[in-house]
Amino acid sequence: MMRQETEDNYTLLYNIHGLIGYIKGYMRRFWQASEDHRGVPGKPGRVVTILPSSDPEAEVWGVAYEIAAEDEEFVTKQLDIREKNGYNKVTDKFYPSDPENNKLGKHFHDCSKCSQLPHEPFDLVIYVGTEDNEYFAGAADIESIAQQIVGSVGPSGTNIEYLYKLASAMRLLAPGVQDEHLFALEEAVRHLENQVLT
Repeated sequence: MMRQETEDNYTLLYNIHGLIGYIKGYMRRFWQASEDHRGVPGKPGRVVTILPSSDPEAEVWGVAYEIAAEDEEFVTKQLDIREKNGYNKVTDKFYPSDPENNKLGKHFHDCSKCSQLPHEPFDLVIYVGTEDNEYFAGAADIESIAQQIVGSVGPSGTNIEYLYKLASAMRLLAPGVQDEHLFALEEAVRHLENQVLT
């Protein structure tokens, strides 16, 4: 399963091992409305979705999680519930990063009992928000998305927290990768917050 934040309850409660890497031919954008996690009906937040890119070599970095066989059914059901608002499951190829730099285990769990990390690409399931789903908010300029994020909060917390955690996670997991959309949005939101403070 492709995840875009560094940890969640499933990694802590179940035998789930993470592997840093990327998928090709996609882009990550804050183009999905959230009325169930980072916003509410009538005032949705903005969360990321993965969309096909015009560049077949474009990379979206994240974490692939291996779920223990005995936990797979339960964890998958929980993920399906969490990603219920407009996401489809798609199987695609995942490219692990250099094993020497794949340090996710050092951050989150003792990896001494993990199976050997794969070096070659492998198939995995990702959640993709398609443009025809009812919660697809679509493209907008960075400033407009930033203003929506600043004013949104839902059952899972503020939309700002979601953005900042994702940006921090990407710097930790893929420090050499420049996610221009994500980091531009982070900068715009911080600018808006500073305006409120001053």
